[in-house]
Amino acid sequence: MSEAVVVIKSIEDTNAYSRTIRFDWDVPARPGQFLMVWAPGMEEIPLSLSSVDDEKSVTFKIIGDDTRFLGSLKAGDRIRVRGPYGNGYDLSAERILVVGGGIGIAPILPVLRAKKVDAVFAARDSKEVAYADPIGGELCGQYWICTDDGSMGEHCNAVQMTEKVLDANEYDMVIACGPEVMLFFLLKMLNSRNMKCQMSLERHMKCGAGICGACMMDSHRVCKDGPVFTGEQISQMKDFGRGGRDATGTFVSFR
Repeated sequence: MSEAVVVIKSIEDTNAYSRTIRFDWDVPARPGQFLMVWAPGMEEIPLSLSSVDDEKSVTFKIIGDDTRFLGSLKAGDRIRVRGPYGNGYDLSAERILVVGGGIGIAPILPVLRAKKVDAVFAARDSKEVAYADPIGGELCGQYWICTDDGSMGEHCNAVQMTEKVLDANEYDMVIACGPEVMLFFLLKMLNSRNMKCQMSLERHMKCGAGICGACMMDSHRVCKDGPVFTGEQISQMKDFGRGGRDATGTFVSFR
């Protein structure tokens, strides 16, 4: 783990709902890892890396006060970053299908840059997925886009699109990142096919180093033991798809 104050090189709209901050930091990182990010005026928050090269980037959805403040910064402003934390994706499988849902498309971009894979990009509408088309054409083998409202690509959800792709193609591994409800039903479908997978999970993370316990999922510390877990591991987690913990550590049901 390293810590540094870095200068923002650029900050740009990724799509209608999210922004990307780029900065130079030559700390080694792997696809699937995350950083803890802070600036004066906000709480420290965990953000997945959308680039793991010497020029790194974090892409985040504007969903609260802290991300709104972070999104208001400009090139030349400084942020403090520490990490990288957690386990990354195992990219040793020969034939990989990547599935990204919503803002979960951003953390899988380093996978696309590290290895030639096929990809499914899924989102609720064209405004959320708009940046995936040029990225897919540049980095992927084959790629498919779908939206919940049919405004871009096929009119279906991530699980339905992935089923169609698996019916027509053979893969050794599925790598997925997205909302937990998407991952829950995706895992259920993949298990029915005896398909191996890795998924990046999200929980409330305060420390990033496995100390505070705020991100516990059953006996797993998502920040340290994850955030990437195998399908076999996730299938044994009773909390997966059922609920998580709030800032006080209290269990909160999703339903």
